[in-house]
Amino acid sequence: MTHADKGWVKIVGLGPGNDTMVTAQVHEVLTEATDIVGYIPYVKRVEPRPGLTLHATDNRVEIERATHALEMAAAGKRVVVVSSGDPGVFAMASAVFEALEAGAPDWLDLDIQVLPGITAMLAASARIGAPMGHDFAAINLSDNLKPWSLIEKRLRLAGEAGFAMGFYNPRSKSRPHQFGRALEILREACGGETLISFARDVSKPGETITTVTLNEATPDMADMRTVVIVGNADTRRVGRHVYTPRFAVED
Repeated sequence: MTHADKGWVKIVGLGPGNDTMVTAQVHEVLTEATDIVGYIPYVKRVEPRPGLTLHATDNRVEIERATHALEMAAAGKRVVVVSSGDPGVFAMASAVFEALEAGAPDWLDLDIQVLPGITAMLAASARIGAPMGHDFAAINLSDNLKPWSLIEKRLRLAGEAGFAMGFYNPRSKSRPHQFGRALEILREACGGETLISFARDVSKPGETITTVTLNEATPDMADMRTVVIVGNADTRRVGRHVYTPRFAVED
């Protein structure tokens, strides 16, 4: 196999939804690909063209999807694994490396690259103002891949430490009660006057941004299309904007 025939895997982020937030680097790689691998709605965002095969799969088969991508690259294909947002933030990059670790030894010689994207959390933060202007934590509130007890612990400790926080997957139909419990923990750890913002469908048609205090927040303000951002004790409003100062004072 010549150098030109060697396959590769590029793991890319398609941003939060608006095509203008897909980087030029990712656009270029998509034009070079022979195969696109990813979750069904993300693959649908890639324009079909001659010579390009789309492999869309369900959201619960990340390791199988990653393994398939590596197998195709080993056979000489130019494979792009797509995620929304950034591929390294609760997305496919970790799954690909997990499959690589468990896979064939010769896969270690493959050309594998991770190309960054704009996360929904950062897009939401920009819409709100600068609520993550100082130290912050990103937490996935889904307990599919970790126990709920660990989520509660991380919420409490991050709140007590004074981190601003960004939450993914806050409330689903299968676990509607857990976000209510999360709000209780946050009120205890952060104080009821701390600002919390709900960014739904950020960067997409129908986007809504709502900011209230933790005392005013209710579980039904969030769903799986919402990114939730909680400030810290220093987070404040200035006009229509919310920001966290770049300085912090020890409690």
